[in-house]
Amino acid sequence: MTFLRTIALTLCLATPSAAEEQEDEKGFSLMEEGARLFLEGITREMEPALDDLRKFSEEVQPGLRRFVEEMGPALGEIFGKIDDFTVYHPPEMLPNGDIIIRRKTPLEPRQDEDVGGGEIEL
Repeated sequence: MTFLRTIALTLCLATPSAAEEQEDEKGFSLMEEGARLFLEGITREMEPALDDLRKFSEEVQPGLRRFVEEMGPALGEIFGKIDDFTVYHPPEMLPNGDIIIRRKTPLEPRQDEDVGGGEIEL
């Protein structure tokens, strides 16, 4: 008999009460209405920052287009030669303006390459 009372009490507690399901005239529960108001507040607060970001992107867009037009083919060629970027250090700019990308672990020279006594052909 106590087992049946426990089950009945559990079922009563598991069903939502009338107060929790109160809905306004639009059909939203209080939780839904609170979430909607919260998101509206965030949107209002973020609007100036989004406007600034939009203006910035409009200013930068022509320069980025030129960069992609001029450097796109060269970058495509570099990406074709580099299989895995994790084996390289970040690019470095030398005092003379050259940019180099060093491997983290240098490759061992292949046996079929002519080592030429340490001379490098440029």
